[in-house]
Amino acid sequence: MTKEKVSADVLIALIIEGIEEVKGNDITILDLRDIENTVTSYFIICNGTSNTQVNAIVNSVQRTVSKKIQENPWHTEGSDQAEWVLIDYVNVVVHVFQKHIREYYDLESLWGDAKTTTIESSY
Repeated sequence: MTKEKVSADVLIALIIEGIEEVKGNDITILDLRDIENTVTSYFIICNGTSNTQVNAIVNSVQRTVSKKIQENPWHTEGSDQAEWVLIDYVNVVVHVFQKHIREYYDLESLWGDAKTTTIESSY
């Protein structure tokens, strides 16, 4: 029996739910589908205020996605320092930053051609 492929929209909604559950800040979705030679369809970028919150966001995202749709990331890196953690779900890549690291790398400007959606926090 094969597992049905989960739509990117469902995955994105669950990732955002996981981020918001532990009060991740400044959630932005970059739609990369119309840009040539990208390795993924979407980036979701957010930040936390400390190493502890960054790890809490990562854990919450992974727990939420795993619980609701039984998906695990293909790859995760950066958890040791928890300044910039990347969670790779193949067609959606999540970047969880500490604020100063996010400002330094400024992925939104690097991918300036992407369609950008900002999620308003409900808290």
